[in-house]
Amino acid sequence: MKFLSLSAIFGNRPVKVYALVGRSGTGKSFRAQLVADKYHIPLIVDDGLLIRNDRIIAGKSAKQESNFLTAVKRALFQDPDHHQEVLNALQTERFHKILIIGTSDKMATKIARRLNLPDPSQIIHIEDIATKEEIDTAMRIRYSEGKHVIPVPPIQITRNYPSIVYDSIRVGLQKRLAFLPFIKKVSAVEKTLVCPEFSKQEEASSISEAAITQMVNHCLNEYADTMKVSKVTYEYSNEGYDLDIYVRTPETISGVSIAEFEEFIADSLEKYGGILIHKVNLHVQAWS
Repeated sequence: MKFLSLSAIFGNRPVKVYALVGRSGTGKSFRAQLVADKYHIPLIVDDGLLIRNDRIIAGKSAKQESNFLTAVKRALFQDPDHHQEVLNALQTERFHKILIIGTSDKMATKIARRLNLPDPSQIIHIEDIATKEEIDTAMRIRYSEGKHVIPVPPIQITRNYPSIVYDSIRVGLQKRLAFLPFIKKVSAVEKTLVCPEFSKQEEASSISEAAITQMVNHCLNEYADTMKVSKVTYEYSNEGYDLDIYVRTPETISGVSIAEFEEFIADSLEKYGGILIHKVNLHVQAWS
């Protein structure tokens, strides 16, 4: 399938890409509209969706997927039809700024490149806009209750994914009036609280080694399908999982650091596996 180039989509229009980055469950989707409002960003890319003004204009949410494997593919726009749908929408939209929500700087860059966008030129980390107490509360809700936020009103979600909708929440916004800049107008943005199927799993402390191995294999295949997991060992504590992953590959890894692999695995397991990760150690052995 032929995909449009950056110049074919945007022509000579300058497009600035922002990224809102933080670990899974830290409240990025909850605060996405606050960031978009501050920087006057019309479009948001979050978990497979393209959003404008609280309305889904293209894409499919990874949170609708029933399992970890398909959720990762959806979030990274790996499905050709899904990918093309969002590219087509970007081609027709008029914009100069766009916000990508990601679990790491590298993941936000990977998504931008998949969508033929420039690399993010301004990265906002969740710690810059939320307190430690707010982040801790968000993570507790994620890992104890399995609840996620989609930054659009419930009516946008219930039309297509009614089974995952749990509740709605409202976030207050303050905007300065153009004609009276010393006066602030308070408005509210409604967001949807969902409980995806992939989060309705057994408790993290009792998840099987086979399940973790399957999820790790899928993560590695997103980068290099020649890499195979030979063994996974782990220890579980209140801080999360410490994983030691042993992989074999018939060729030398080039162009991607081991740290990048480890980061992607940790991010994906946390976001779509509902597993709190403390540390990932990847051990790579090449064979001839």
